Amino acid sequence: MKQVMVIRADLNMGKGKMAAQACHASLGAYKRSDEKIIKKWELEGEKKVVVKVQSLRELYEIYELVKNTDIPSYLVQDAGRTELPKGTVTCLGIGPDNDEKIDKITNELKLL
Repeated sequence: MKQVMVIRADLNMGKGKMAAQACHASLGAYKRSDEKIIKKWELEGEKKVVVKVQSLRELYEIYELVKNTDIPSYLVQDAGRTELPKGTVTCLGIGPDNDEKIDKITNELKLL
């Protein structure tokens, strides 16, 4: 069981901004998850992985793949209060769910 956050590296966000966006993605996807999946994930240590993509297009490609599954996901749009314009898509939260299901979508992505 794991959860994956996919961050856009092309935005050149500061480290704190990236961390905050990953947190938004994690919580957003978590809130859309089935209670049984959450319990199993919690019992296995709540593994989280943060990976990167190089463009909005690449992020949307991953998002489209996830939407065609039953894996919970959450696409983050920035509020525009600090580094980025309002509505900028920054990150995608995927899962939690079984490693094998998520790996089919994210296994080729590089760690942040």
